[in-house]
Amino acid sequence: MSDKVSFGYEEVSPTEKTEKVGAVFSSVAKKYDVMNDAMSAGLHRLWKDKFVRRVKPQPGEQILDMAGGTGDIAFRMAARGATITVSDINQDMLDVGIERALERGLNDLVWSRQNAEELSFPDRFFDGYTIAFGIRNVTHIDKALAEAYRVLKHGGRFFCLEFRPPNGPASRKSMTPIRTIWCPASARRSPGTRKAIAI
Repeated sequence: MSDKVSFGYEEVSPTEKTEKVGAVFSSVAKKYDVMNDAMSAGLHRLWKDKFVRRVKPQPGEQILDMAGGTGDIAFRMAARGATITVSDINQDMLDVGIERALERGLNDLVWSRQNAEELSFPDRFFDGYTIAFGIRNVTHIDKALAEAYRVLKHGGRFFCLEFRPPNGPASRKSMTPIRTIWCPASARRSPGTRKAIAI
């Protein structure tokens, strides 16, 4: 059994991937949305709008936005009255999101640094779990999906927005009991952001 995982076009150790992902996102945190514009030719904004319409956040619901970093998804959901917890493994990304929230006068969001594979939240706590353009950067996707299932209430909703679905039978099997959205569109790559895009 291989102890290597994919990092772009490389095979690296799980520890090395976690470190590399962290370093990349710390370096691009302040220009992350510009990167997404380059990756999707600006379409990511429309995808996110459609994504949130499918999530259908309701007033009084607790929703975890994992890998929520700069707050793009959280801001859209908060506008619909749900209570949103924004989590990310990278504090630099969260700091950008907090700054953006303050600029928008959004003071009710909860910000929490979390590893998707080892969440500190209690069982059956959230009505919804979203992860947008983030699951490909998780070192052990099966562990992250197991944690998502654990923190969701019975009947809770799981939504994932991604450029492509994760590979491997473990991730496909883990997603069977939970509702998932995949964005089928392929992303364009630009030379200046290739390293971060290819994670």
